[in-house]
Amino acid sequence: MTTHRSAPFDSTAAKAPPPLVAVLMRPFREFFTAPTFDRLLTLLVGVVLATGQRTVAAALRVMGLSEAKDFARYHFVLNHARWDSRAVARKLLLLIVRRFAPSGAIVIGLDDTIERRWGPKISARGIYRDPVRSSHGHFVKTSGLRWLSAMAMVPVPWARRRWGLPFLTILAPSERWALVHGRRHKKLTDWARQAVLQTRRWLGKRKIVVVADSSFAALDLIAALRRYVCIVTRLRLDANLFEPPPRACGRRGRPAKKGRRLQKLCEVLKDKETRWTRLRMPYWYGDERCILMIATGTAVWHHPGKLPVPIRWVLVRDTTGRRDPQAFLCTDLAVTPETILGWYVGRWSMETTFEESRAHLGVETQRQWSDLAIARTTPALFGLFSLVTLWAADARVVPMLRARDAAWYHKAEPTFSDAIAAVRRVFWAAPNLPTSRDSPDHVEIPAHLWRRCAETLAFAACKLQSRDEAALGKARAG
Repeated sequence: MTTHRSAPFDSTAAKAPPPLVAVLMRPFREFFTAPTFDRLLTLLVGVVLATGQRTVAAALRVMGLSEAKDFARYHFVLNHARWDSRAVARKLLLLIVRRFAPSGAIVIGLDDTIERRWGPKISARGIYRDPVRSSHGHFVKTSGLRWLSAMAMVPVPWARRRWGLPFLTILAPSERWALVHGRRHKKLTDWARQAVLQTRRWLGKRKIVVVADSSFAALDLIAALRRYVCIVTRLRLDANLFEPPPRACGRRGRPAKKGRRLQKLCEVLKDKETRWTRLRMPYWYGDERCILMIATGTAVWHHPGKLPVPIRWVLVRDTTGRRDPQAFLCTDLAVTPETILGWYVGRWSMETTFEESRAHLGVETQRQWSDLAIARTTPALFGLFSLVTLWAADARVVPMLRARDAAWYHKAEPTFSDAIAAVRRVFWAAPNLPTSRDSPDHVEIPAHLWRRCAETLAFAACKLQSRDEAALGKARAG
């Protein structure tokens, strides 16, 4: 009887990133030296496969490199190596646009998030309102880093709603940090202006629609950007609105900035003569279909000492009465109210991106203390959200993408957890796993690879238990 022996398994190859990763990351090869790029691929695969904390050590362990003597060189990629993160962000944006939005207007979402971090060595941290734990009647402060994220709001093939894919994440240091370092403090709107203008240069002549919440509804910001992009955001119900300024009649003096004062939107809301239109929205709060009553018009938004801004306003009233009336503005006066609300509804997926990045990519679990490593790691993790989405749309990964279903739970469409699971299936399936000749259904898993999988699963349960115990301790302390 002939005995069939498989080829000897190379443990070094098992520790190397899958060859597909180098193919998928080829567009970014030009921004790194060869050694740095090789270590970057190892870290990327390790972060995708790891569970719990996303530290460099965790990435090396899941890749089977816990005994590597040159572990410091992997830290070097983040805290010392020379590479341009802005050039990487530009390439990522162009890949997202080419794959998911090859034509039409590009919707860019702006939002900030707090990465809860403590420690004296994290110099850029500040004390901010915690948006997760705070409510309208309860204010909670937290220590951490504030990040401004610009995301491309694009449709993905397997979902009905748009996804927010981060491509540029900027650290907005606290006012205390600026005072200690002798620098001028830049407000969040200042960082937003720079991010939008940078995106405008990257995308050339493509039409850009910037969607943001009320934190960015500032006249200074809108006046500085409205010539370059279309802006959609909230509008205060007590904003000062005016008619356009009258044409000059040959009189001397400074030209008028505004015309006759108009009703404030809070007054329009109470006016019985206001003409309301019924509008059916396919998505609203809570992913529900909703019938809204809307009123719209054009005006000049003006405040003393600020540049006036012509806008189209949209006043929205919920027919069920469950939500308070809201107002929105758009700097493109020709856009319809349905389009304005549709753009703004798409912005809500940014909160999903932040939550999914924390749950599946370990944002807030990294432990770098170096200023350069801090400035690189969090943007890299948010960018990895976009990379995983791009990889999941690749023809070589799509067969692995499916919604995780069960007898007691029906999932309508894949989410990010399913996308990263598909990528993990491809990464874990080493190309040289031999198949038994006697039973084709049996796969021979090399001992080295099996130990990696077993250790990852074993410590995943420990980390999940530790996280639950920590959350319980905080709840009891509160």
